[in-house]
Amino acid sequence: MTARGETVLVLDFGSQYSHLIARRVRELNVYSQLLPFDAPLDRLRALEPRGIVLSGGPESVDSPGAPRLDPAVYGMGVPILGICYGMQLMAHQLRGRVMRAAQREFGPSELEVRARSLLFDGLPERQGVWMSHGDEILEPPTGFSVTARSTNSGCAAMADEGRRLYGIQFHPEVAHTRHGMEILGNFLFRVCGCSGRWRMTSFIEEAVTAIRERVGRGRVLAGLSGGVDSAVAALLIHRAIGDRLHCLLVDNGLLRRREADEVLRTFSESYRLPVRRVDAAARFVQALRDVVDPEEKRRIIGRVFVEVFEEEAARIGPVEFLAQGTLYPDLIESTSFQGPAAVIKTHHNVGGLPAAMKLKLVEPLRELFKDEVRRLGKELGLGDAILSRHPFPGPGLAVRILGEVTEERLEILRRADDLFISELKATPGPRGARLYDETAQAFAVLLPVRTVGVMGDGRTYENVVALRAVTTEDFMTADWARLPAAFLAKVSARIVNEVRGVNRVVYDVSSKPPATIEWE
Repeated sequence: MTARGETVLVLDFGSQYSHLIARRVRELNVYSQLLPFDAPLDRLRALEPRGIVLSGGPESVDSPGAPRLDPAVYGMGVPILGICYGMQLMAHQLRGRVMRAAQREFGPSELEVRARSLLFDGLPERQGVWMSHGDEILEPPTGFSVTARSTNSGCAAMADEGRRLYGIQFHPEVAHTRHGMEILGNFLFRVCGCSGRWRMTSFIEEAVTAIRERVGRGRVLAGLSGGVDSAVAALLIHRAIGDRLHCLLVDNGLLRRREADEVLRTFSESYRLPVRRVDAAARFVQALRDVVDPEEKRRIIGRVFVEVFEEEAARIGPVEFLAQGTLYPDLIESTSFQGPAAVIKTHHNVGGLPAAMKLKLVEPLRELFKDEVRRLGKELGLGDAILSRHPFPGPGLAVRILGEVTEERLEILRRADDLFISELKATPGPRGARLYDETAQAFAVLLPVRTVGVMGDGRTYENVVALRAVTTEDFMTADWARLPAAFLAKVSARIVNEVRGVNRVVYDVSSKPPATIEWE
Protein backbone atom coordinates (compact mmCIF):
# COMPACT_ATOMS: atom_id res chain seq x y z
CA MET A 1 0.00 0.00 0.00
CA THR A 2 2.55 2.57 -1.06
CA ALA A 3 3.04 5.21 -3.67
CA ARG A 4 5.18 3.36 -6.23
CA GLY A 5 8.89 4.05 -5.73
CA GLU A 6 8.43 5.68 -2.33
CA THR A 7 9.05 2.77 0.03
CA VAL A 8 11.91 2.75 2.53
CA LEU A 9 12.56 -0.52 4.32
CA VAL A 10 13.68 -0.75 7.95
CA LEU A 11 15.37 -4.07 8.71
CA ASP A 12 15.03 -4.99 12.35
CA PHE A 13 18.03 -6.41 14.24
CA GLY A 14 16.24 -6.41 17.60
CA SER A 15 16.47 -2.79 18.70
CA GLN A 16 13.80 -1.41 21.00
CA TYR A 17 13.78 1.59 18.63
CA SER A 18 13.20 -0.26 15.33
CA HIS A 19 9.51 0.61 15.22
CA LEU A 20 10.38 4.21 16.02
CA ILE A 21 12.64 4.47 12.97
CA ALA A 22 9.74 3.35 10.79
CA ARG A 23 7.49 5.94 12.43
CA ARG A 24 9.96 8.77 11.92
CA VAL A 25 10.25 7.95 8.24
CA ARG A 26 6.48 8.10 7.89
CA GLU A 27 6.40 11.39 9.79
CA LEU A 28 8.60 12.73 6.98
CA ASN A 29 5.88 11.64 4.53
CA VAL A 30 7.76 8.67 3.14
CA TYR A 31 6.15 5.26 3.48
CA SER A 32 8.23 2.80 5.52
CA GLN A 33 7.91 -0.90 6.17
CA LEU A 34 9.51 -2.80 9.05
CA LEU A 35 10.87 -6.22 8.10
CA PRO A 36 13.01 -8.85 9.84
CA PHE A 37 16.74 -8.60 9.19
CA ASP A 38 16.71 -11.94 7.38
CA ALA A 39 13.86 -11.17 4.98
CA PRO A 40 14.63 -12.98 1.70
CA LEU A 41 16.52 -10.95 -0.89
CA ASP A 42 13.80 -11.59 -3.48
CA ARG A 43 11.24 -10.06 -1.14
CA LEU A 44 13.36 -6.95 -0.64
CA ARG A 45 13.86 -6.53 -4.37
CA ALA A 46 10.16 -7.04 -5.09
CA LEU A 47 9.31 -4.07 -2.86
CA GLU A 48 11.55 -1.82 -4.99
CA PRO A 49 12.77 0.25 -2.02
CA ARG A 50 14.24 3.69 -2.47
CA GLY A 51 16.39 3.09 0.60
CA ILE A 52 17.12 0.62 3.39
CA VAL A 53 17.77 1.35 7.07
CA LEU A 54 19.57 -1.19 9.25
CA SER A 55 18.36 -0.82 12.83
CA GLY A 56 20.28 -1.11 16.04
CA GLY A 57 20.29 -4.24 18.14
CA PRO A 58 21.45 -5.69 21.46
CA GLU A 59 24.16 -7.99 20.10
CA SER A 60 27.85 -7.51 19.30
CA VAL A 61 28.75 -8.29 15.71
CA ASP A 62 31.29 -10.95 16.74
CA SER A 63 28.95 -12.73 19.18
CA PRO A 64 27.95 -16.30 18.32
CA GLY A 65 24.56 -16.26 16.62
CA ALA A 66 24.51 -12.49 16.18
CA PRO A 67 22.08 -11.51 13.39
CA ARG A 68 23.65 -11.05 9.97
CA LEU A 69 22.52 -9.34 6.79
CA ASP A 70 22.63 -11.14 3.46
CA PRO A 71 25.80 -9.57 1.95
CA ALA A 72 23.99 -9.32 -1.40
CA VAL A 73 21.88 -6.50 0.07
CA TYR A 74 24.91 -4.21 -0.07
CA GLY A 75 25.09 -4.83 -3.80
CA MET A 76 21.45 -3.98 -4.56
CA GLY A 77 22.43 -0.46 -5.59
CA VAL A 78 20.02 0.97 -3.00
CA PRO A 79 21.14 3.59 -0.44
CA ILE A 80 21.67 2.03 3.00
CA LEU A 81 21.84 3.74 6.39
CA GLY A 82 23.18 1.66 9.28
CA ILE A 83 22.22 2.83 12.77
CA CYS A 84 24.25 1.67 15.81
CA TYR A 85 24.44 -2.14 15.40
CA GLY A 86 23.50 -1.60 11.75
CA MET A 87 26.59 0.57 11.30
CA GLN A 88 28.83 -1.91 13.13
CA LEU A 89 27.45 -4.78 11.07
CA MET A 90 28.05 -2.87 7.84
CA ALA A 91 31.65 -2.18 8.88
CA HIS A 92 32.16 -5.82 9.94
CA GLN A 93 30.69 -7.38 6.80
CA LEU A 94 32.53 -5.00 4.47
CA ARG A 95 35.84 -5.82 6.18
CA GLY A 96 36.36 -2.93 8.51
CA ARG A 97 37.47 -3.45 12.14
CA VAL A 98 34.93 -3.52 14.98
CA MET A 99 36.01 -4.02 18.58
CA ARG A 100 34.63 -3.81 22.11
CA ALA A 101 34.85 -0.16 23.11
CA ALA A 102 37.28 0.79 25.84
CA GLN A 103 34.78 3.44 26.91
CA ARG A 104 31.13 2.63 26.24
CA GLU A 105 28.59 5.34 25.39
CA PHE A 106 25.08 5.29 26.79
CA GLY A 107 23.01 8.46 26.81
CA PRO A 108 23.79 11.98 25.64
CA SER A 109 26.97 12.68 23.71
CA GLU A 110 28.37 15.48 21.56
CA LEU A 111 28.88 14.78 17.88
CA GLU A 112 31.53 16.63 15.90
CA VAL A 113 31.13 16.52 12.11
CA ARG A 114 34.62 16.11 10.60
CA ALA A 115 33.99 15.80 6.86
CA ARG A 116 31.38 16.77 4.30
CA SER A 117 28.55 14.30 3.90
CA LEU A 118 25.06 14.49 2.46
CA LEU A 119 23.83 13.04 5.74
CA PHE A 120 24.90 16.15 7.68
CA ASP A 121 24.24 18.70 4.95
CA GLY A 122 23.04 22.00 6.38
CA LEU A 123 23.54 20.92 9.99
CA PRO A 124 25.87 22.36 12.63
CA GLU A 125 29.35 20.90 13.07
CA ARG A 126 28.63 20.18 16.74
CA GLN A 127 25.32 18.71 17.88
CA GLY A 128 23.85 16.67 20.72
CA VAL A 129 23.10 13.01 19.96
CA TRP A 130 21.91 9.94 21.87
CA MET A 131 24.27 6.97 22.09
CA SER A 132 23.65 3.39 23.19
CA HIS A 133 26.57 1.11 22.32
CA GLY A 134 29.42 -0.91 23.77
CA ASP A 135 31.36 -1.57 20.54
CA GLU A 136 33.25 0.80 18.29
CA ILE A 137 34.64 0.92 14.76
CA LEU A 138 38.42 1.16 14.78
CA GLU A 139 38.78 1.19 11.00
CA PRO A 140 35.97 1.78 8.49
CA PRO A 141 35.86 -0.48 5.43
CA THR A 142 37.73 0.37 2.25
CA GLY A 143 35.97 3.17 0.40
CA PHE A 144 34.47 4.69 3.58
CA SER A 145 35.60 7.88 5.26
CA VAL A 146 35.04 8.91 8.86
CA THR A 147 32.58 11.81 8.77
CA ALA A 148 32.03 12.43 12.49
CA ARG A 149 33.38 11.58 15.90
CA SER A 150 31.82 11.83 19.35
CA THR A 151 32.83 12.14 22.96
CA ASN A 152 34.06 8.54 23.14
CA SER A 153 33.98 7.36 19.51
CA GLY A 154 36.65 8.15 16.97
CA CYS A 155 34.27 6.90 14.26
CA ALA A 156 30.76 8.03 15.14
CA ALA A 157 29.70 8.28 11.48
CA MET A 158 31.10 6.95 8.21
CA ALA A 159 30.14 7.24 4.57
CA ASP A 160 30.89 5.78 1.17
CA GLU A 161 29.24 8.51 -0.88
CA GLY A 162 29.90 6.73 -4.18
CA ARG A 163 27.99 3.60 -3.18
CA ARG A 164 25.55 5.61 -1.04
CA LEU A 165 26.33 3.58 2.08
CA TYR A 166 26.19 5.40 5.41
CA GLY A 167 26.63 4.48 9.04
CA ILE A 168 25.97 6.41 12.26
CA GLN A 169 26.73 5.22 15.76
CA PHE A 170 23.97 7.26 17.42
CA HIS A 171 20.16 7.05 17.24
CA PRO A 172 18.58 9.79 15.09
CA GLU A 173 15.09 8.43 15.70
CA VAL A 174 14.95 9.40 19.40
CA ALA A 175 13.99 12.87 20.57
CA HIS A 176 17.26 13.25 22.49
CA THR A 177 19.19 13.51 19.21
CA ARG A 178 18.68 17.18 18.51
CA HIS A 179 18.89 17.08 14.69
CA GLY A 180 17.78 13.48 14.24
CA MET A 181 14.83 14.25 11.98
CA GLU A 182 17.00 16.45 9.75
CA ILE A 183 19.57 13.65 9.45
CA LEU A 184 16.84 11.15 8.50
CA GLY A 185 15.42 13.75 6.12
CA ASN A 186 18.79 14.17 4.42
CA PHE A 187 19.00 10.41 3.95
CA LEU A 188 15.47 10.17 2.55
CA PHE A 189 15.52 13.23 0.29
CA ARG A 190 19.16 14.03 -0.49
CA VAL A 191 20.45 10.45 -0.70
CA CYS A 192 17.44 8.29 -1.62
CA GLY A 193 15.69 10.92 -3.74
CA CYS A 194 12.29 10.45 -2.12
CA SER A 195 9.63 13.06 -2.86
CA GLY A 196 7.85 12.97 0.52
CA ARG A 197 4.38 12.78 -1.05
CA TRP A 198 3.01 9.93 1.07
CA ARG A 199 -0.13 11.02 2.94
CA MET A 200 -3.10 9.36 4.60
CA THR A 201 -5.14 10.16 1.51
CA SER A 202 -2.63 8.09 -0.45
CA PHE A 203 -3.05 5.28 2.03
CA ILE A 204 -6.84 5.37 1.68
CA GLU A 205 -6.65 5.08 -2.10
CA GLU A 206 -4.14 2.24 -1.94
CA ALA A 207 -6.02 0.44 0.86
CA VAL A 208 -9.32 0.62 -1.02
CA THR A 209 -7.66 -0.85 -4.10
CA ALA A 210 -5.99 -3.60 -2.06
CA ILE A 211 -9.27 -4.50 -0.29
CA ARG A 212 -11.09 -4.76 -3.62
CA GLU A 213 -8.35 -6.95 -5.04
CA ARG A 214 -8.38 -9.27 -2.02
CA VAL A 215 -12.15 -9.53 -1.58
CA GLY A 216 -13.17 -9.56 -5.24
CA ARG A 217 -16.94 -10.04 -5.38
CA GLY A 218 -16.96 -11.66 -1.94
CA ARG A 219 -18.57 -10.43 1.27
CA VAL A 220 -16.90 -9.37 4.51
CA LEU A 221 -18.02 -9.73 8.11
CA ALA A 222 -16.69 -7.07 10.50
CA GLY A 223 -16.90 -7.02 14.25
CA LEU A 224 -17.42 -3.60 15.84
CA SER A 225 -16.37 -3.06 19.43
CA GLY A 226 -16.84 0.69 19.68
CA GLY A 227 -13.10 1.26 19.57
CA VAL A 228 -11.21 3.35 17.03
CA ASP A 229 -9.51 0.43 15.28
CA SER A 230 -12.58 -1.63 14.40
CA ALA A 231 -14.53 1.51 13.45
CA VAL A 232 -11.85 2.79 11.06
CA ALA A 233 -11.39 -0.65 9.53
CA ALA A 234 -15.14 -0.95 8.94
CA LEU A 235 -15.43 2.50 7.33
CA LEU A 236 -12.45 1.81 5.09
CA ILE A 237 -13.81 -1.55 3.96
CA HIS A 238 -17.27 -0.05 3.47
CA ARG A 239 -15.73 2.56 1.17
CA ALA A 240 -14.16 -0.26 -0.82
CA ILE A 241 -17.06 -2.73 -1.14
CA GLY A 242 -20.21 -0.96 0.06
CA ASP A 243 -23.10 -3.11 1.24
CA ARG A 244 -21.11 -6.31 0.84
CA LEU A 245 -19.76 -5.45 4.31
CA HIS A 246 -21.85 -6.88 7.18
CA CYS A 247 -21.15 -5.43 10.64
CA LEU A 248 -21.73 -7.31 13.86
CA LEU A 249 -21.48 -6.23 17.46
CA VAL A 250 -20.85 -9.35 19.48
CA ASP A 251 -21.94 -8.67 23.05
CA ASN A 252 -19.55 -11.08 24.72
CA GLY A 253 -20.41 -10.04 28.25
CA LEU A 254 -16.92 -8.55 28.58
CA LEU A 255 -17.81 -4.99 27.54
CA ARG A 256 -17.92 -1.85 29.66
CA ARG A 257 -21.17 -0.42 31.02
CA ARG A 258 -23.60 0.75 28.32
CA GLU A 259 -20.98 0.01 25.66
CA ALA A 260 -23.10 -2.13 23.32
CA ASP A 261 -26.03 0.33 23.30
CA GLU A 262 -23.75 3.31 22.64
CA VAL A 263 -21.97 1.60 19.74
CA LEU A 264 -25.21 0.59 18.05
CA ARG A 265 -26.62 4.08 18.38
CA THR A 266 -23.43 5.78 17.11
CA PHE A 267 -23.07 3.70 13.97
CA SER A 268 -26.74 3.61 13.02
CA GLU A 269 -27.33 7.33 13.58
CA SER A 270 -24.02 8.90 12.56
CA TYR A 271 -22.52 6.63 9.92
CA ARG A 272 -25.54 4.83 8.49
CA LEU A 273 -23.73 1.53 8.85
CA PRO A 274 -26.22 -1.21 9.73
CA VAL A 275 -24.91 -3.16 12.72
CA ARG A 276 -26.51 -6.30 14.09
CA ARG A 277 -26.15 -7.20 17.74
CA VAL A 278 -25.40 -10.79 18.75
CA ASP A 279 -25.87 -11.68 22.40
CA ALA A 280 -23.18 -14.23 23.25
CA ALA A 281 -22.38 -13.15 26.81
CA ALA A 282 -23.28 -16.43 28.49
CA ARG A 283 -21.26 -18.37 25.92
CA PHE A 284 -18.05 -16.41 26.50
CA VAL A 285 -18.30 -16.35 30.28
CA GLN A 286 -18.98 -20.08 30.36
CA ALA A 287 -15.95 -20.76 28.14
CA LEU A 288 -13.76 -18.74 30.54
CA ARG A 289 -14.90 -20.56 33.67
CA ASP A 290 -11.96 -21.63 35.91
CA VAL A 291 -9.42 -20.09 33.49
CA VAL A 292 -6.81 -17.83 35.11
CA ASP A 293 -3.88 -17.82 32.65
CA PRO A 294 -4.06 -14.64 30.51
CA GLU A 295 -2.73 -16.30 27.36
CA GLU A 296 -5.33 -19.05 27.68
CA LYS A 297 -8.04 -16.40 28.14
CA ARG A 298 -6.97 -14.72 24.90
CA ARG A 299 -6.92 -17.99 22.97
CA ILE A 300 -10.37 -18.96 24.26
CA ILE A 301 -11.83 -15.54 23.44
CA GLY A 302 -10.27 -15.63 19.97
CA ARG A 303 -11.68 -19.10 19.35
CA VAL A 304 -15.20 -18.27 20.55
CA PHE A 305 -15.23 -15.02 18.56
CA VAL A 306 -14.39 -16.94 15.40
CA GLU A 307 -17.03 -19.58 16.18
CA VAL A 308 -19.66 -16.85 16.57
CA PHE A 309 -18.56 -15.07 13.40
CA GLU A 310 -18.56 -18.29 11.37
CA GLU A 311 -22.07 -19.12 12.61
CA GLU A 312 -23.28 -15.63 11.70
CA ALA A 313 -21.54 -15.84 8.35
CA ALA A 314 -23.41 -19.07 7.63
CA ARG A 315 -26.71 -17.33 8.44
CA ILE A 316 -25.91 -14.41 6.13
CA GLY A 317 -24.18 -16.66 3.62
CA PRO A 318 -22.00 -16.88 1.81
CA VAL A 319 -19.34 -14.80 3.59
CA GLU A 320 -15.69 -15.55 2.93
CA PHE A 321 -13.84 -12.84 4.86
CA LEU A 322 -13.49 -11.60 8.44
CA ALA A 323 -12.36 -7.99 8.95
CA GLN A 324 -10.19 -7.01 11.88
CA GLY A 325 -8.64 -3.79 13.13
CA THR A 326 -5.22 -5.33 13.74
CA LEU A 327 -2.48 -2.70 14.13
CA TYR A 328 1.30 -2.76 13.78
CA PRO A 329 1.87 -2.77 17.59
CA ASP A 330 -0.43 -5.81 17.86
CA LEU A 331 1.77 -7.69 15.41
CA ILE A 332 5.00 -6.59 17.07
CA GLU A 333 3.85 -7.63 20.56
CA SER A 334 2.20 -10.87 19.45
CA THR A 335 4.86 -12.37 17.22
CA SER A 336 8.57 -12.36 16.62
CA PHE A 337 8.04 -11.78 12.89
CA GLN A 338 10.09 -8.61 13.13
CA GLY A 339 13.27 -10.56 13.75
CA PRO A 340 14.99 -11.20 17.07
CA ALA A 341 12.22 -9.64 19.14
CA ALA A 342 10.39 -11.40 21.95
CA VAL A 343 6.72 -12.35 22.01
CA ILE A 344 5.22 -10.07 24.67
CA LYS A 345 1.62 -11.29 24.65
CA THR A 346 -0.81 -12.86 22.26
CA HIS A 347 -3.42 -10.46 20.93
CA HIS A 348 -6.67 -12.34 20.46
CA ASN A 349 -6.88 -11.09 16.88
CA VAL A 350 -3.32 -12.11 15.98
CA GLY A 351 -1.88 -15.17 17.69
CA GLY A 352 -5.13 -16.09 19.42
CA LEU A 353 -7.06 -17.15 16.32
CA PRO A 354 -7.54 -20.88 15.67
CA ALA A 355 -5.48 -22.38 12.85
CA ALA A 356 -8.53 -24.09 11.35
CA MET A 357 -10.51 -20.88 10.92
CA LYS A 358 -12.67 -20.97 7.77
CA LEU A 359 -12.93 -17.22 7.22
CA LYS A 360 -10.06 -15.43 5.52
CA LEU A 361 -8.78 -12.26 7.16
CA VAL A 362 -8.95 -8.70 5.87
CA GLU A 363 -6.74 -6.43 7.99
CA PRO A 364 -6.39 -3.05 6.28
CA LEU A 365 -4.74 -1.34 9.27
CA ARG A 366 -2.02 -3.86 10.06
CA GLU A 367 0.74 -1.56 8.80
CA LEU A 368 -0.35 1.48 10.86
CA PHE A 369 0.40 2.80 14.33
CA LYS A 370 -2.33 4.04 16.64
CA ASP A 371 -1.96 7.74 15.93
CA GLU A 372 -1.95 7.01 12.20
CA VAL A 373 -5.24 5.16 12.58
CA ARG A 374 -6.76 8.20 14.28
CA ARG A 375 -5.59 10.42 11.40
CA LEU A 376 -7.03 7.93 8.95
CA GLY A 377 -10.35 7.91 10.83
CA LYS A 378 -10.51 11.69 10.63
CA GLU A 379 -9.92 11.52 6.87
CA LEU A 380 -12.80 9.03 6.63
CA GLY A 381 -15.15 11.33 8.56
CA LEU A 382 -15.13 9.53 11.89
CA GLY A 383 -16.28 11.84 14.69
CA ASP A 384 -14.58 12.69 17.96
CA ALA A 385 -16.99 10.50 19.90
CA ILE A 386 -15.10 7.51 18.50
CA LEU A 387 -11.72 9.06 17.64
CA SER A 388 -11.13 10.36 21.15
CA ARG A 389 -12.04 7.11 22.88
CA HIS A 390 -9.34 5.35 24.79
CA PRO A 391 -8.30 1.95 23.43
CA PHE A 392 -10.17 -1.06 24.72
CA PRO A 393 -8.63 -4.54 24.37
CA GLY A 394 -10.28 -7.07 22.11
CA PRO A 395 -10.61 -9.60 24.96
CA GLY A 396 -12.38 -6.85 26.90
CA LEU A 397 -12.66 -6.95 30.67
CA ALA A 398 -11.45 -10.56 30.73
CA VAL A 399 -7.85 -9.32 30.69
CA ARG A 400 -8.60 -6.61 33.24
CA ILE A 401 -9.84 -9.21 35.70
CA LEU A 402 -6.77 -10.98 37.03
CA GLY A 403 -7.81 -14.51 37.82
CA GLU A 404 -11.12 -16.19 37.04
CA VAL A 405 -13.78 -14.29 35.11
CA THR A 406 -17.25 -14.50 36.67
CA GLU A 407 -20.43 -12.49 36.33
CA GLU A 408 -19.98 -11.14 39.86
CA ARG A 409 -16.39 -10.01 39.25
CA LEU A 410 -17.36 -8.49 35.88
CA GLU A 411 -20.04 -6.38 37.51
CA ILE A 412 -17.64 -5.14 40.20
CA LEU A 413 -15.10 -4.12 37.55
CA ARG A 414 -17.70 -2.51 35.28
CA ARG A 415 -18.92 -0.25 38.06
CA ALA A 416 -15.43 0.70 39.26
CA ASP A 417 -14.21 1.38 35.72
CA ASP A 418 -17.28 3.45 34.91
CA LEU A 419 -16.74 5.64 37.98
CA PHE A 420 -13.06 6.16 37.10
CA ILE A 421 -13.74 7.07 33.45
CA SER A 422 -16.70 9.31 34.36
CA GLU A 423 -14.55 11.30 36.78
CA LEU A 424 -11.75 11.60 34.20
CA LYS A 425 -14.22 13.01 31.69
CA ALA A 426 -15.66 15.46 34.22
CA THR A 427 -12.41 16.81 35.69
CA PRO A 428 -10.33 19.59 34.08
CA GLY A 429 -6.66 18.73 33.65
CA PRO A 430 -3.56 20.92 34.11
CA ARG A 431 -3.23 21.54 30.35
CA GLY A 432 -6.76 22.88 29.95
CA ALA A 433 -8.52 19.78 28.61
CA ARG A 434 -10.39 17.16 30.60
CA LEU A 435 -8.19 14.59 32.29
CA TYR A 436 -9.64 11.93 29.99
CA ASP A 437 -8.29 13.78 26.95
CA GLU A 438 -4.93 14.43 28.62
CA THR A 439 -4.36 10.70 29.08
CA ALA A 440 -3.99 8.20 26.27
CA GLN A 441 -5.54 5.23 28.05
CA ALA A 442 -7.12 4.72 31.45
CA PHE A 443 -8.98 1.85 33.08
CA ALA A 444 -9.57 -0.15 36.26
CA VAL A 445 -8.23 -3.61 37.00
CA LEU A 446 -9.71 -6.11 39.45
CA LEU A 447 -6.94 -7.90 41.33
CA PRO A 448 -7.08 -11.54 42.44
CA VAL A 449 -6.51 -10.66 46.11
CA ARG A 450 -8.65 -9.56 49.03
CA THR A 451 -7.63 -7.30 51.86
CA VAL A 452 -8.87 -6.49 55.32
CA GLY A 453 -10.77 -3.25 55.71
CA VAL A 454 -13.15 -1.56 58.09
CA MET A 455 -16.55 -0.09 57.27
CA GLY A 456 -19.09 1.11 59.82
CA ASP A 457 -16.93 -0.20 62.66
CA GLY A 458 -17.07 -3.66 61.11
CA ARG A 459 -14.36 -5.79 59.51
CA THR A 460 -14.44 -6.33 55.76
CA TYR A 461 -12.43 -8.73 53.60
CA GLU A 462 -12.98 -7.63 50.04
CA ASN A 463 -11.47 -6.95 46.62
CA VAL A 464 -8.73 -4.57 45.50
CA VAL A 465 -9.12 -2.38 42.41
CA ALA A 466 -6.06 -0.96 40.66
CA LEU A 467 -6.37 2.19 38.55
CA ARG A 468 -4.15 2.59 35.48
CA ALA A 469 -3.66 5.72 33.34
CA VAL A 470 -0.87 6.36 30.86
CA THR A 471 0.41 8.96 28.44
CA THR A 472 1.93 7.88 25.13
CA GLU A 473 2.27 8.82 21.47
CA ASP A 474 2.41 5.42 19.83
CA PHE A 475 1.48 2.86 22.53
CA MET A 476 4.79 1.09 21.98
CA THR A 477 6.19 2.95 24.98
CA ALA A 478 4.18 4.73 27.68
CA ASP A 479 4.57 6.59 30.97
CA TRP A 480 2.17 6.53 33.90
CA ALA A 481 -0.04 9.61 34.05
CA ARG A 482 0.59 12.01 36.93
CA LEU A 483 -3.05 12.37 37.92
CA PRO A 484 -3.66 14.89 40.72
CA ALA A 485 -3.67 13.42 44.21
CA ALA A 486 -6.99 15.10 45.00
CA PHE A 487 -8.54 13.48 41.94
CA LEU A 488 -7.27 10.02 42.89
CA ALA A 489 -8.57 10.51 46.43
CA LYS A 490 -12.02 11.38 45.12
CA VAL A 491 -12.15 8.41 42.73
CA SER A 492 -10.92 6.04 45.44
CA ALA A 493 -13.56 7.23 47.88
CA ARG A 494 -16.33 6.89 45.31
CA ILE A 495 -15.30 3.36 44.31
CA VAL A 496 -15.03 2.11 47.88
CA ASN A 497 -18.34 3.73 48.86
CA GLU A 498 -20.36 2.94 45.74
CA VAL A 499 -19.05 -0.40 44.48
CA ARG A 500 -20.02 -3.28 46.74
CA GLY A 501 -17.20 -5.79 47.17
CA VAL A 502 -14.28 -3.32 47.03
CA ASN A 503 -12.50 -1.94 50.10
CA ARG A 504 -9.15 -0.84 48.67
CA VAL A 505 -7.96 1.14 45.61
CA VAL A 506 -4.35 1.40 44.38
CA TYR A 507 -2.74 3.38 41.52
CA ASP A 508 -0.29 1.86 39.03
CA VAL A 509 2.91 3.91 38.60
CA SER A 510 4.69 1.60 36.12
CA SER A 511 5.96 2.69 32.71
CA LYS A 512 6.13 0.65 29.50
CA PRO A 513 8.69 -0.85 29.46
CA PRO A 514 9.21 -2.63 31.79
CA ALA A 515 5.45 -3.13 32.26
CA THR A 516 2.87 -3.32 29.48
CA ILE A 517 -0.09 -0.96 29.47
CA GLU A 518 -2.62 -3.71 30.13
CA TRP A 519 -1.98 -5.96 33.12
CA GLU A 520 -2.57 -9.16 31.16
